[in-house]
Amino acid sequence: MSSAFTFSEAVLNWYHQNGRKDLPWQQNITPYRVWVSEIMLQQTQVTTVIPYYERFMARFPDVQSLAAAEQDEVLHLWTGLGYYARGRNLHACAQKVVNDYNSQFPESVDQLASLPGIGRSTAAAIASISMGINAPILDGNVKRVLTRFLAIEGWPGETRVQNQLWEIAEQLTPDHSSREYTQAMMDLGATLCTRSKPACGICPLQPQCAGLQTGKPTQFPNSKPKKQKPVRSTLLIMACTPDNHFLLQQRPQKGIWGGLWSFPEAADSAEATQWLAANISGCDYKEEWLTPFRHTFSHYHLDIQPVVFRLNSTPAAVREQDMGYWYNPQQPGTLGLAAPVKMLLDSHQTEILL
Repeated sequence: MSSAFTFSEAVLNWYHQNGRKDLPWQQNITPYRVWVSEIMLQQTQVTTVIPYYERFMARFPDVQSLAAAEQDEVLHLWTGLGYYARGRNLHACAQKVVNDYNSQFPESVDQLASLPGIGRSTAAAIASISMGINAPILDGNVKRVLTRFLAIEGWPGETRVQNQLWEIAEQLTPDHSSREYTQAMMDLGATLCTRSKPACGICPLQPQCAGLQTGKPTQFPNSKPKKQKPVRSTLLIMACTPDNHFLLQQRPQKGIWGGLWSFPEAADSAEATQWLAANISGCDYKEEWLTPFRHTFSHYHLDIQPVVFRLNSTPAAVREQDMGYWYNPQQPGTLGLAAPVKMLLDSHQTEILL
């Protein structure tokens, strides 16, 4: 393996010439701005994140405004980014920073890592990029660069491999240029040392890359052992008033789509009919079965059957402790919606306008 000096200098020299320096969170750098970008970039591509980040910053320019917001508005701006626990944790973290740290992010990797939604690598990225603290990171891009550079066998999600990678990351991280080195390692994995088509010919680490020397660099990192995802199914009850308002309910904070608004669910048509009779009494309706589709989560597939129940009149109230909200797609407001719900509502709105 090359020395830490040789490795880091090669990476830094490449970054100074070719690295990305005009991303929104690289301007006016603060711990708050870097933190929001790092949370959004977890599991999500830069090109997807940029418009969300810019909208988020326009509405919540600092940690105080985010902490003071309603969770619904935070999740509304998060709708479409997925992995919604990130949005809930972002809100909870902002409140903790305001209440426990006098609105200042702690200047310690360990303290940062103790905040909601911030793990060791994210804490190190915030500290190194916004505070100049030398700390190794180990996000997905960096794992790929290191496992490929050293031809490390094993899936990086395994504890053994992960611990090995942390040791290597610590050895290779220089004691200077923390911001540039951290950004350089992220950029190297995102733009050159990519998963399927690495640009080995122009990579600064190519002369000493053990993965390249094997002739099969893309076999590193090793894939996660495959497990067949289970399949679940649900029927979405799309109760619709004559003036095209849909009944939504807020989901529990924990679990899939936690805290977001969604259609009531049923196992099948009979259960949906029972639910309507119990919660929206006194209204006749016509059923319209829409095309079913599959929504895939990280650990299972969900087969969704949407059914529109077109009510012949507007109910006075919804039972079940008034947990319902009649949502007007023409005046969407700031509710956080589950992605399939937003898709169905947008599709319905498009049909009305056509």
